[in-house]
Amino acid sequence: MPVIKLNISGQVQGVGYRYWFAEQAQALGLKGYVKNLSTGEVEAVIAGTDSQLQEMITRSWKGPARAIVQAVIQEYLESELDAQDFIILH
Repeated sequence: MPVIKLNISGQVQGVGYRYWFAEQAQALGLKGYVKNLSTGEVEAVIAGTDSQLQEMITRSWKGPARAIVQAVIQEYLESELDAQDFIILH
């Protein structure tokens, strides 16, 4: 199962982005996590089918109403993700 790390930048902290992202990921059946970074970005690691991952990347650009997404940087990871579901890390 492919694993992708996303770094989402812009106005994505303090606007409910992580909770919105988790809802979208769970609805798509993805595994992984989302968390805030000290840089002001949001990091997400997602695992799923190619079509699930592409849909989540597309949705990542939208975000919740108060978010302003400026960039979504994708990096394919070689390792397997040992996750049973999708969680928000604090």
